[in-house]
Amino acid sequence: MLRNYKAVGRVLYGRNAFAQLDDIFEPLRVDAGSYVLFLLDEYFEGKDLVKRIPMKSGDLIRFMDVTDEPKTKVVDALVEEVMNEKGMAPVSVVGIGGGSVMDYAKATRLMFTNPGSSARYQGLDLIKNKGVHCTVVPTISGTGAEVSMTTVLTGPEKKLGIKGDFTPADQVVLDPDLISSVPDPQHFYTAMDCYIHNVEALNGNRKTVMGASLGRESLQLCQEIFLSGNSRTPENDEKLMVASYLGGLSLTYSEVGACHAISYGLATVTGIHHGIGNCIVFNQLDEFYPEEVKEFRKMMEINKVDLPKGVLKDYSSEDIEKMVDVALTLTFMWAHVAGPEWEKVITREKLRDLYMKM
Repeated sequence: MLRNYKAVGRVLYGRNAFAQLDDIFEPLRVDAGSYVLFLLDEYFEGKDLVKRIPMKSGDLIRFMDVTDEPKTKVVDALVEEVMNEKGMAPVSVVGIGGGSVMDYAKATRLMFTNPGSSARYQGLDLIKNKGVHCTVVPTISGTGAEVSMTTVLTGPEKKLGIKGDFTPADQVVLDPDLISSVPDPQHFYTAMDCYIHNVEALNGNRKTVMGASLGRESLQLCQEIFLSGNSRTPENDEKLMVASYLGGLSLTYSEVGACHAISYGLATVTGIHHGIGNCIVFNQLDEFYPEEVKEFRKMMEINKVDLPKGVLKDYSSEDIEKMVDVALTLTFMWAHVAGPEWEKVITREKLRDLYMKM
């Protein structure tokens, strides 16, 4: 049976789109005490962007520490804190920042209407109640979190997304001006998440015409940007924002693959952030994606990016085995890579050897 996918409800796109935020929230502010909860990357605390947010009396703003990947315990604590302060859920949860902040917003809005810890819902279709309205505003592009039906969280036992029809945001605001100041090499690492999404979506058993069409267009935009010799232009900012959006959509009709499965294991043990972690892993995946890894290295050379080396040299054999354990739990990703009998191909020894190269 085909799945009837839920997509993002509305998309506001274009330069200076951020100035229209108030138009989104005004129809939602119908009851006494209505308020909006704004979640921002702590990078923006004290910055001019905060002054541009159309806050009303009663609205709340929280600056999120994204030193580590999003955690279930942070989501749970935030919801409890806000409910204790307000006694009612917000009319919208707004995530302004990168993938981590957008994932925090998408997860938090669900936990205002679903009981217990967010760790209970790590998996597919475990959320039973629609969350409150959610708006996401990317200030860095590449993760696809703005359109993804997954919100990736690290819980007490695993790193795994809350995924289902209730997860996508209701509103996304795509303003290319917001990503112009992202520093190097973070700009590159996060953008490569989009590139890798497309490579994985286009190479596997779950590829569809819909997913491949979106992925090819997104991949071409990534190539135009990072093989151009100057990735940091206003035109390329706009291309990257669109590439991230299309790349996130392509995964709805396909799946991520070897890089993401191995990267999840890496992040669970080391805490390495998703973008740079994916790059470290992808650089070792010649066996899976030979031509694309070669192109990725050319992009690094053109954009003068040097990947960290020896990131796992101080980790124990037990740590490596735990990474392997996590990677092997992601059976749906490996089935996409190597088919229903993937366990004959993707062995512990193969994964262990790949981690040892890092």
